[in-house]
Amino acid sequence: MKHMNAPPDVSQLPDGDLLDRLSEGYSIEERSLIAKALEWAETARRQDVLTRPRGIDVALIVQQLKVDAPTLMAALLSDPYLRDSVGDSVLLHQFGHPLAELVQKVNWLNTFDEYQKSESREPDQAELLRSMLLAVVNDVRAVLIKLAYRLQRLRLLRNSPEDPTRKTIALETLDLFTPLANRLGVGQLKWEMEDLSFRYLEPEEYRRLAQSLASNRIAREEFVRQFMIELQEKLQDAGIKARIFGRPKHLYSIHKKIERKDVNPEELYDLHAVRVIVKDIATCYTVLGLTHGAWLHIPDELDDYIANPKSNGYQSLHTVVIGPEGKPVEIQIRTEDMHNFAEFGVAAHWRYKEGSKQDLAMDRNVNTLRQLLEAPHGERGILDSFRSQFFEDDIFVLTPKGQVLRLSKGATPIDFAYGIHTEVGHRCRGAKVNGRMVTLHHTLKSGERVEILTIKQGGPSLGWIDPHTGLVKTSHARNKIRAWFRQQDHEKHIRTGKQILDHERQRLGLKELDQEQLVRHFHLPRTEDLLLAIGRGDLTLGQLAVALRPAQPIQPPSLPATDPPRRTFHSEGSHDIIIEGVRNLVTHLAQCCYPEPHIPIIGFLTSLRGIAIHRKDCINIKRLPSDKWERLMEVSWGPDPSKPFEEQ
Repeated sequence: MKHMNAPPDVSQLPDGDLLDRLSEGYSIEERSLIAKALEWAETARRQDVLTRPRGIDVALIVQQLKVDAPTLMAALLSDPYLRDSVGDSVLLHQFGHPLAELVQKVNWLNTFDEYQKSESREPDQAELLRSMLLAVVNDVRAVLIKLAYRLQRLRLLRNSPEDPTRKTIALETLDLFTPLANRLGVGQLKWEMEDLSFRYLEPEEYRRLAQSLASNRIAREEFVRQFMIELQEKLQDAGIKARIFGRPKHLYSIHKKIERKDVNPEELYDLHAVRVIVKDIATCYTVLGLTHGAWLHIPDELDDYIANPKSNGYQSLHTVVIGPEGKPVEIQIRTEDMHNFAEFGVAAHWRYKEGSKQDLAMDRNVNTLRQLLEAPHGERGILDSFRSQFFEDDIFVLTPKGQVLRLSKGATPIDFAYGIHTEVGHRCRGAKVNGRMVTLHHTLKSGERVEILTIKQGGPSLGWIDPHTGLVKTSHARNKIRAWFRQQDHEKHIRTGKQILDHERQRLGLKELDQEQLVRHFHLPRTEDLLLAIGRGDLTLGQLAVALRPAQPIQPPSLPATDPPRRTFHSEGSHDIIIEGVRNLVTHLAQCCYPEPHIPIIGFLTSLRGIAIHRKDCINIKRLPSDKWERLMEVSWGPDPSKPFEEQ
C-alpha cells in the first residue's frame, strides 16, 4: 500500500531544503513569491505541532498535486496560527487581493470544528458541506486546500491512538471529504484519507487485511515485475513506446470489494495490477488489442472508460487477462493526460485545453454541485441529496434517535446491529423497519429507520455467517461474530488440548512431554497456541504421534525397474491405494501426518519419490501454496486396506 509521500519533519529541514522542496517545478519568479509566503508561514510558531495541522505541512501535500503557485502560497498563508497574528489587511498589502481573498476562503472553511461532541453531528455536517460546496462553485482551490488539511489531520492522529475524536473524524472524512475528493478527481488525497479512516474505524479488519496482503507481497511483486517485462517486450516488438508500472494497492478499496463481492482477498482480480501510459487514445486501443492477443482476457472485466468516462471525468481502459501460472492480471491503459487527471483531478484543471473532455467533465461536476447547493433543502436534506448522488455502493439508514449509519448495499438488520455496537449485534434477535417487524433477512434501503430488538443475555448464531442464509453481508459483522465464537471456545479448546496431549503421552508410554519442543516443531509462538491447535483439531493425532515418536532414519523407497502390479511401502505396513481410479502407482506414506487405513487421504505428486500420501487434514496440505494445488491428486484406500500386499 503506497500513499503520497508524507511531509518530513519541517523543523529538521534547513530553510533552503524546505524551499527547494516546495518550489520544485515552479519558475524563478514563482520561487521568489513562494519563498516570501514561506517566510511568513514560519512565523506561526506553536506547541501543538503533533496534533494540529500547520500551513507548511499542508503546503507540502498540496505541492505534490502540482498545483499553481497561488494555491501553494495560499496553503502556506492559511495556517490558523498565522491568522491570529496577521490581519487580513496585512496579507492584502503584502500579497495582493486575489491571494488574500483565497486565503480568507480557506480560513472560513477552517473555522468549522473538525469534530462535534453532540450526539447528532448532522446540523454541523450540513453547514460544513454547504460551505464546501459553495467554495467549490466560487473557487475550488479553497476546497482543495481544505482536503489537504483533513489529510494532514488524519496523519497526525496516527500519533494519538487514544484520542477519543479519531473515530469521529474518520467517519466524517468518509461521509464528506472522500466523496468530494473523488468527485473532484483528486485520487491521491482520496485514497490516503480512505485508508487512514479505515485504519481508525476498523483497526482489527485493517490489520488482518494488511497482514494478509503482506504475507505474499514479495511473491506478488515479483510476479508483477516479470509480467511487466514480458508486456514491455511485446509492446517494443510492436513499435509502441509506453511507461509501465505496478498499481499501488489501497486497503479501503480492497475492503469494499471484498465486502461487496463476499470473496477472499486472493479471489480479487486486481491484486496483480499494472498501468500502461501511452501517447494518444489510438495507441490505448492498440495496446488493448495486443494484450488480448497475447493472453486470454475475461470479457466481463473489460471497461471502456475512454468512450464512457466516469462521472468525475476519469478515463482509462480496464481489462483483466489470465497471465502466467493462470493468475489474473488487471491492466489499465491510458494517456499521460488521463493519468494526470486521475491522480490530480481538479488540482491540474488549469493544464487542460478549453473544451477537452477533462475540462468539460470538471465543468459538469461543478454544475452538479451548484445544483445540489441551490436546490431547496431542510436541515438534513442537503446531506441526503449529497449521499444519494455521491455514494453508489452504500446505503444510509437511521437509528431510532435519527443518527445516520452508512452500510454497504445489501446490508441486513444484523449488519446494522453490529454497526451500532458489537454487543447490540451479539444480542440481536429481531428488527423493526419504519415501525414494522421484519425478518433478519430483510435488505435495508437508504432512508429506512431501523430499531434492533435484543435479549438481555446471549450471543450470535454460527448460522448467521453461513453464506447460504444471507443473514450477514458485511465483513465487519462477520469478523465480530467469528471473534465471539473464538473467545467463547478458547478455554474449552485449551482444556481439550491438554487432555489429548496427556492421552497421547500415555498411549506412547512416555513419562513426560517436552511441550516447548512441540511448540518449536510446529512453529507456534507459545505453549498455549499448541494446546489451542490440538483442542481445535488443527493438529491431528497423527501429526502428534509423528512429533512425539523418537526420530528414526527413513529408508529410501526401493523402486522397481518396471511398473509392478504390487508395491511395498516402507512404513508400518503396506496397503492398497487407488490414485484417481488407478492402482499400482509409485507412492509412499508422508512422514508429517502418519496416514492410517480408513482415514481420508489425499495425494501430492513429488519430484523424485512418486506420490506422497497425506491425511486430508494434514496441516502441510492446508498450508500448501496455491501454485502447487495442481499437484494434488484424489486418492483412496483400496477394498482391503488392512491387508498388506506381497511382492509378486
